[in-house]
Amino acid sequence: MSSLARPTQGRMIGGVCAALARRFGTSATTMRVIFLVSCLLPGPQFLLYLALWILFPSEDKATGRTAW
Repeated sequence: MSSLARPTQGRMIGGVCAALARRFGTSATTMRVIFLVSCLLPGPQFLLYLALWILFPSEDKATGRTAW
């Protein structure tokens, strides 16, 4: 499994679903659908997404690269 870092390519909003998809070996679309379906259930899904957006480093910061 790879580390949890938001990719610079393939982001829709913050890259959280893309990072989770890469970590668990699924497609980003599958993770996005799972997130959208989970929003139909009661709970703090949006707060969790925001927290993960803040906690997961961006891929370029995690590897020490600068984006030019």
